[in-house]
Amino acid sequence: MKETGLREGFILVSAMHITAGVFVNDWEDGLLQDIDQWVEKMAPMNPNYKHHNTGEDNGDAHLKRLLIHHQVMVPVTDGKLDLGPWEQIFYAEFDGQRRKRLVLKALGI
Repeated sequence: MKETGLREGFILVSAMHITAGVFVNDWEDGLLQDIDQWVEKMAPMNPNYKHHNTGEDNGDAHLKRLLIHHQVMVPVTDGKLDLGPWEQIFYAEFDGQRRKRLVLKALGI
């Protein structure tokens, strides 16, 4: 935030890879474990996904990204991220096979 000089507006946080995601939630260990278990239940590892016919083995990672999403927009008020009292921004990695990056875009004044 200091580097942007942004006082009022938004920060866009975007995971720039198809097997990673970004989300906002509570930083509480039990909840984070629940999220991990829920995502794994919805898109389990190693089943016979059609995507694997392409030579890849990360079909579950692509589906998990759909559940978590690829970006969040966070308001900025008076030069600070305007998150709720327990909210945090999380990066979710579902594959780990390739280098990835996040893009941050400051929008506003």
